Amino acid sequence: MRITLNGEPAEFPVERLTVTELLRSQKVEAPEMVSVQLNGTIIYSAKYNDTVIADQDEVDFLYFMGGGADRLTGGRQQ
Repeated sequence: MRITLNGEPAEFPVERLTVTELLRSQKVEAPEMVSVQLNGTIIYSAKYNDTVIADQDEVDFLYFMGGGADRLTGGRQQ
């Protein structure tokens, strides 16, 4: 199976691959912190086990990035 993963070509030696299996194969350590976009559509994490990726699909992992106030300045600019 050939897909585009995060904008890069990727090949997997299987005919069937779920989103959960893809996350595992890519060693994603915190899948609960990743959104998966399949062919432009966000997949809910509750559907990862049931969502099958097909040959030629485009998959993107979207990682949540934390942010916030600087602890040393309390968020105030100096």
